[in-house]
Amino acid sequence: MLTQFSFDNDRSLANIIAAVVEAQGVSWEPYSFEQVFQDELQRCLASGESLVSPSRKKAVRDMLRHGSYKPAGRAKPSSEYLLQAMLEGDFPRVNYFVDAANLVSLAAGYPISIIDLDKAGSDLLLRRGKTGDAFIFNAGGQEINVTDLLCIYRKAGADWLPTANPVRDSMATKIFEGARNLLAVIYAPEGSEGSDLPIAAEKLAGFLKARARQVAAEILKLE
Repeated sequence: MLTQFSFDNDRSLANIIAAVVEAQGVSWEPYSFEQVFQDELQRCLASGESLVSPSRKKAVRDMLRHGSYKPAGRAKPSSEYLLQAMLEGDFPRVNYFVDAANLVSLAAGYPISIIDLDKAGSDLLLRRGKTGDAFIFNAGGQEINVTDLLCIYRKAGADWLPTANPVRDSMATKIFEGARNLLAVIYAPEGSEGSDLPIAAEKLAGFLKARARQVAAEILKLE
């Protein structure tokens, strides 16, 4: 792997596991994905709101709940947003790589970040957000305050900057056409509600392998 992904030495992260799926040399050439996308979406839609169990939703929210951070409303995990969008007939379409990650997130109920490694660099740290830290998450310039939120930080000189989390990803490292090396991070709770993480990681790796020169996946937790 190009990526050096580590957990901060913080015992509040002991209830979290993460799958990192790295794709090198991705291709943006036209690719027939529409039928696969629609088939996956319809399979999920057939289960409706019961696609993700209440216990899975609670466990995912609980891994975000820390200090001042409350995972509800606009601060809820992105996986819940995707489920709601599906039920409302407004599931987002962005590009092949983001769409694939969103399908996996929807089906598993785990939030996923996807990062441009050439913008983020290879040194990434999973930690709780520092007081006052924030980043812009959309083209309109809106910010998310990541204080106490589970968050991926990237190395920038001597500093660490927040760049992605289970709620929003930073505009600074989002995936746009032309990106060459990508990293997806699937966040899951430790224990029985995280048991589907290897399946989700394998499924996402399969999608990425169709459009990348090399794909590697690993499941990590605080040691």
